[in-house]
Amino acid sequence: MADSMKRVIADELNFTLTNRIPRIALTRFMGWFASIENRWLTKISIAIWKLFADLDLSEAKKKDFNSLRDCFIRELQDGLRPIDANAGVWTSPCDAIVGAHGQVEAQMLFQTKGLSYRLEDLVGDKALAQQLEGSRYVTLRLLSSMYHRFHAPAKAVLREVTYHSGDAWNVNPPALARVPSLFCRNERAVLRFAIENNPCALVLVPVAAVLVASMRIHAIDQQLDLSYRGPHRFERQTPCEKGEELGWFEHGSTIILFAPPNCLFHTTIQEGYRIRMGEALLCHPFDTKLSS
Repeated sequence: MADSMKRVIADELNFTLTNRIPRIALTRFMGWFASIENRWLTKISIAIWKLFADLDLSEAKKKDFNSLRDCFIRELQDGLRPIDANAGVWTSPCDAIVGAHGQVEAQMLFQTKGLSYRLEDLVGDKALAQQLEGSRYVTLRLLSSMYHRFHAPAKAVLREVTYHSGDAWNVNPPALARVPSLFCRNERAVLRFAIENNPCALVLVPVAAVLVASMRIHAIDQQLDLSYRGPHRFERQTPCEKGEELGWFEHGSTIILFAPPNCLFHTTIQEGYRIRMGEALLCHPFDTKLSS
């Protein structure tokens, strides 16, 4: 009972400190601060960061960073994230902790246990939401200390990106349990991919968060951040190989992935599982390693 009470108090304190603040102003300040190119300031900032997070830079391609932003969007050494080569497997687009996942029912999906939200509110497109009815979805939460680049889960063609400006709520469990429709409120982008003849077989929704709320998508030659009011729609015809880098976040955040109903979750997928980019996430029905 005492441990349960301590957890409630800790969650409430975490929520207050990271959300009951001028989120947008602080996020813009951090965006400016993170871009300052000063080696000593960067070293001190990273040292402070390590006090509050399990930041491990041993996998980074380079060891010295010009700015805090440079560290946030770091590349990894070659070969550290092998891509599952099985043609019947879609891989995780990022390093993440698996959150709520399941099947879209009556246009609703879960943010966390007992708290749902409307699909149309997330994607901002009624027709797309209707096309995604019954689809599999999985929520992938990136911690601030994780690798921040995201990649294509399957061989596909990026057809459209729609950017939605928004708020900058934290996306950690205390916030998810307290803020209804949080993902629908935050800055986000909707990436629609075609696979074979299906024009929206794969949909990724990267959702930004408090502090450095911005994202870069390589197919669009501009930074997407809170200065855009949106929605902004960008039509593209960009082929992507499985595992190819699509872009990056500039801080920890979330990706929500949608796949057709006939895809099933790989047996490893359960809430709380720490997955790496390139690992099996979804399988086609003929694959032997399936779960419902």
